[in-house]
Amino acid sequence: MFLRPDRLEPKRAMLAVIDVQEKLMPAIRDGARVLEGVRQLIRGARVFDLPILVTEQYPRGLGRTDASVLDALKDSGAQVIEKPSFSVCGTPQVRDALQESGRTQVLVAGVETHVCILQSALDLVCQDYDVFVCADAVGSRGAMSHETALHRMRQAGVRVTTVESVLFELCERCDAEQFKPMLELVKVIPPP
Repeated sequence: MFLRPDRLEPKRAMLAVIDVQEKLMPAIRDGARVLEGVRQLIRGARVFDLPILVTEQYPRGLGRTDASVLDALKDSGAQVIEKPSFSVCGTPQVRDALQESGRTQVLVAGVETHVCILQSALDLVCQDYDVFVCADAVGSRGAMSHETALHRMRQAGVRVTTVESVLFELCERCDAEQFKPMLELVKVIPPP
């Protein structure tokens, strides 16, 4: 198999869940959809044994990671790192965790699309990571901010995709051992 930067592969990929915090989520447009997408990506990352990194932006003010997301992360070995910078790359501890993972592909989910997701994705691309953003697992307070940020990321070489597409891409084959557990996840994903 050829290594392609536009194709997710379980041995090269990791999941970054960015700032899905309890006091921020009620303000996010379609926040329930975003939360469900994030939880499904976490469950999928566990099926495919992807490392998971979780960030929190100013938790004293925005609260901790959403309880339903923490529940999905239980026993996953995920690192939760506080970051003062909007971009994950602006915090040395996060940069170190990304590098130590040995992964070259970063699957991104979280909030807000036009702030922390955008800045993280742009910086990750500049650091030679292949970046994939699930449009149905990221969100902003406003639709225009969300859509404009997705467009800008596409222009910068970020692969914008969906949760279901990512899960099938990671699985690749219907005779893979992960197919049945992955299919169980897909069955509960509502179409965006």
